[in-house]
Amino acid sequence: MKQNKYDDAHFFAGYEKMPRSLKGLESAGEWPLLKKLLPELKDKRILDLGCGFGWHCRYARKEQAHSVVGIDISEKMLQRARELTDDPHIAYRKIPMEDIHFAADSFDVVFSSLAFHYVRAFKAICIKVHDCLTSGGKFVFSVEHPVFTARAEQDWWYDEHGNRLHWPIDHYQHEGIRHTPFLTEDVIKYHRTLATYINTLVDAGFMIKTVEETFATEEMIQKNPAMFDENRRPMFLLIRAEKMM
Repeated sequence: MKQNKYDDAHFFAGYEKMPRSLKGLESAGEWPLLKKLLPELKDKRILDLGCGFGWHCRYARKEQAHSVVGIDISEKMLQRARELTDDPHIAYRKIPMEDIHFAADSFDVVFSSLAFHYVRAFKAICIKVHDCLTSGGKFVFSVEHPVFTARAEQDWWYDEHGNRLHWPIDHYQHEGIRHTPFLTEDVIKYHRTLATYINTLVDAGFMIKTVEETFATEEMIQKNPAMFDENRRPMFLLIRAEKMM
């Protein structure tokens, strides 16, 4: 069974109140770093896997992408994306990303933001992405960092006064399901090691071009001092890969 929490009314009500849901990319802390990994999008055909509210789809068109296809499993997500979009060159489709089937050379860039840690079939997705990309096409995505997903609790270790002592890592090499709380709900995530992410891409025929781990800039910390702790461990892993010629 493929996971679709977002069509649950209670869960969606919580999600749509999150800053990144209300303000889009400007409220996504990882976006400045992720944006740097994107190639030039002008005249490119883009596929967004797990497009959510369509923020990245609309950004691609702002950068003069030729066309964008946004895929998501959630009807509620896609409904909001369509409400926010007035562009005939963006098409939204309700398809689980594991079930995509596109012809060879359909896209120049495939993108995904914080979605793959919710799906089991990462290897199969990488193969399908490779198949539908043009030669030299780019595959750019972000996921929760393996040091973040290793423990189901996904939380700091605190002292008796509630101070953050450290970020614990355990069962790192034991890949698989983690039942973790998110927006008061039990959500299934899939923990993979950093090596698995990289080797799966290589085995699918990709060349790794860039690997980044998120951090808080001085500007972020000045705006919100609590962001200082984001530099004690990376929360997100960002990868840019390329289909070899």
